[in-house]
Amino acid sequence: MDKDTRGLYFQFFNEIGIIAQLSRALMESCLPDGLSIAHFGVLNHLVRSADGATPLAIARAFQVPKNSMTNTLAGLEKRGLIEMRPNPEDGRSKLVCLTDAGCAFRDDAIKALDPDMQMIGNQFDPEMISDLVPKLSEIRAFLDSRR
Repeated sequence: MDKDTRGLYFQFFNEIGIIAQLSRALMESCLPDGLSIAHFGVLNHLVRSADGATPLAIARAFQVPKNSMTNTLAGLEKRGLIEMRPNPEDGRSKLVCLTDAGCAFRDDAIKALDPDMQMIGNQFDPEMISDLVPKLSEIRAFLDSRR
């Protein structure tokens, strides 16, 4: 790969990283004390694709140690946002299940972003964002399949 192409790809991922950092800060400013973007991320993951997953599967999805995920799940369970249920296929493990309160919390947290989303919408039209999302999803899926 030549220097210019390498620089282009680095700049691409650098911009995504900065956007991720700024968006995390926006999200965390909308969350109640004691809850972090890690907590929200787990709830969002459960809604999107993994309700009823094991803690280990969730830890792997987030690429964090199982004990870190256990702490995050404990905070969510303490607030009634998830339930830990016995795994019917394996008596030794648990399944993480989203509660109605967890679903509502996630939806409310997203709705709390409305002023920030409106600000972004005023600057960038929905068509532009609509064009970017599938492309970014494709790159995410590729990277996810390679980890």
